[in-house]
Amino acid sequence: MNTNKNMKKKVIDWKKGLLIVPLSFSLLIPTAGAFASDHDQQMDKPTVETPGADLRADLGHLLSEHAYLAVETMRKGAEGSADFEASAGALSENTEDLTAAITSVYGEEAGAEFNEIWSNHIGFFVDYVKATGNEDEDAKQKALDSLDGYKEDFSNFLENATGERLQAETLSEGLQAHINQLIGSFDSYVAGDYEMAYEKEREAIAHMQMVAKGFSGAITDQFPDKFENTKAVTPASDLRATLGHLLSEHAGLAMMTMQNGIDGSEDFDASAAALSENTDDLAAAITSVYGEEAGNQFKEMWSGHIGNFVEYVQATGAEDEAAQEKALKALEDYRADFSSFLETATEGRL
Repeated sequence: MNTNKNMKKKVIDWKKGLLIVPLSFSLLIPTAGAFASDHDQQMDKPTVETPGADLRADLGHLLSEHAYLAVETMRKGAEGSADFEASAGALSENTEDLTAAITSVYGEEAGAEFNEIWSNHIGFFVDYVKATGNEDEDAKQKALDSLDGYKEDFSNFLENATGERLQAETLSEGLQAHINQLIGSFDSYVAGDYEMAYEKEREAIAHMQMVAKGFSGAITDQFPDKFENTKAVTPASDLRATLGHLLSEHAGLAMMTMQNGIDGSEDFDASAAALSENTDDLAAAITSVYGEEAGNQFKEMWSGHIGNFVEYVQATGAEDEAAQEKALKALEDYRADFSSFLETATEGRL
């Protein structure tokens, strides 16, 4: 573990860098025609709360959580981290939640089949991690071959489950992207290219949101009565998915960056940069709805609250309880300020 002095320097550098990454993300504001389509298909006015939108949000949450936990667990396995077992346990719980979701739509038999295929593919990633640690190229290739087999099995499973609304050939390409992102993130991490490791991790999280979009769209088309004839893909559910993605990614990256900060990890700067990029994506999304002034105000408050967490980490490393309390008090102030911002921005809807 690095010294507290080194950690302090890193967290200070992080705070300085919070505002320098350029905006890179914006919501697609629906046109009047798009809203009219939503109106015609679903309800009197656009809403993010329909059975179809709920399905998409639930799948997006669980699938992107899988990507995040898989990447972090692979890294912890390579490092022999003390919290590896806990991380693997969380990944296993995510698998059970996904299985329950599949079962609720397709029944027990399909749920059990999904669980077996999904659990196996996680095992193949574990095999790859072990082979990397042992510098065993043959075992690494065997794990990749197993993942290739999983790709075909799972593509066929989804094609059959959805009544060919999803095509195995197209699904296989998407699953290969998932494999490449996780393996690429892990390999980059092991090689010390932490910036690329976090770039691939963010790609993996975003990719799973797209998987959820396609899968939920197929399910609502397949079982319209079960979802009250609502669609999973509408301008309103696009908005919900985008914000759900970015806000949950913030939570994951913030926790990992705080852990990296207290551990003095070599990938601290890269994780902090990924968190900063997420902030810019959120700010761009707010700007695209409420304009530049509101976007800038959001970014200032959001970056500030991340800075308060930085201060808490720094105070923890220094065993300074007074500084910890000061950081917590600043977070209380942020809570009040940000709540007022959202109430004003939404004209009292929040």
